[in-house]
Amino acid sequence: MNFQVTVLKILVSYPDGFAVMEDLKRDMAILATSGRDWADRTRRLAARVPDLDIFSHGLVERTSGGWRITSRGREVLDFMEARTAAPQPIKAPLVEETTAAIVTPTQVPPLPQPADRAKRRRERRERRREARERARANAS
Repeated sequence: MNFQVTVLKILVSYPDGFAVMEDLKRDMAILATSGRDWADRTRRLAARVPDLDIFSHGLVERTSGGWRITSRGREVLDFMEARTAAPQPIKAPLVEETTAAIVTPTQVPPLPQPADRAKRRRERRERRREARERARANAS
């Protein structure tokens, strides 16, 4: 089962795309134990966007006790779920038609690159330190 695709699918099913962590964990447990079909489906969807990272690409944001899918996340999920059109009967084109009608395949829009790693680590360290200080203050 692909965790990131599953998170996107769960969040898109909630109103406003927001779910608290307890709901996310419950839904993940249900899907993880639902059998091989779900694992195969998420694997196929993930193959459409090989370097998927829902947080660094801004597809999901963490907010007040839960996660919310962004509009960018909805776009990427729509792209992953898009089916190719049914094959049309093939007609042998003329040479002039083939050079004039070169069409590029539909591709997923480029995902934004992650921010500087050192900066992210520093910010995480700072958030953890602040959380420890709050916990100590609340414990006393």
